[in-house]
Amino acid sequence: MNPAYRGRFAPTPSGPLHTGSLVAALGSYLEARANFGAWLVRIDDLDPPRVVSGSADDILRTLEACALEWDGGIVHQSARADAYHAALHALRRAGRLYSCACSRREIAQAGIIGIEGYVYPGTCRGGLPPGRAARAWRVVTDDEAVHFDDALQGRVEQPLAREVGDFVVYRADRVYAYHLAAALDDAEQGVTHVVRGADLLDSTPRQIYLQRLLGLHTPQYAHLPVVVNAGGEKLSKQTYAPAVDRGNPVPAMLQALHFLGQRPPADLSRAPAREVMRWAQVNWRLDRVPRTRSLKHLG
Repeated sequence: MNPAYRGRFAPTPSGPLHTGSLVAALGSYLEARANFGAWLVRIDDLDPPRVVSGSADDILRTLEACALEWDGGIVHQSARADAYHAALHALRRAGRLYSCACSRREIAQAGIIGIEGYVYPGTCRGGLPPGRAARAWRVVTDDEAVHFDDALQGRVEQPLAREVGDFVVYRADRVYAYHLAAALDDAEQGVTHVVRGADLLDSTPRQIYLQRLLGLHTPQYAHLPVVVNAGGEKLSKQTYAPAVDRGNPVPAMLQALHFLGQRPPADLSRAPAREVMRWAQVNWRLDRVPRTRSLKHLG
């Protein structure tokens, strides 16, 4: 095993594994194996309202049915609160963290539009307004753009202050923000390469920014095209994406491989999942993956 390559798959247990998630799992797994590296699995169960009871185990059993074999134990974000709490204190000691009393409506009223909606106008950066209580904690951003080279999407450059503003790392509902957790967890697990869906491309600069503030290693990134339905919506539980059939996962595996630009032979449709995976590992080519943010679902 190549110690210089450690990849990961980090699903949110909000429902069963569907085709869109299988694409991300296969892409990250096959790229790790092509580089003789480790492939880790982390359960991103950070956000209690999104977690569906039993779905984490269901996802793991589906990965097994697809012959996706992970290395080491399973990490759960829900067990990592102490690490996230310590990171907040480190940011505060460094003068990069402040409390915020603003509601979403107040932020929207400022009317500053950025890459993912309304940009925080910095209302509480100088201190909470009189009579207001803290709702969340934000990281101070600066005018310097964050940039990185994505293996599939090319050069990405984002001026955080203008496109996002000071962003939340601890939410009003007392949940640690995904960006903070992902940055810390990748560092803790020694992840060197992140292969995931392009729906997370615009949030990557925030994670890189936190990595720099906290003195963490920045992995190399490759953002795969996201599977969308006929209406252009990402396949998800909310868009009624069907679950991968654990009893017969091969059709979904072959669909995902075709989606990723690979060329599995037709006779693999009659093969068991393990044989499909053997073929995929031998023939995987990252440079065949379409260099686009999204593609229509093949089903």
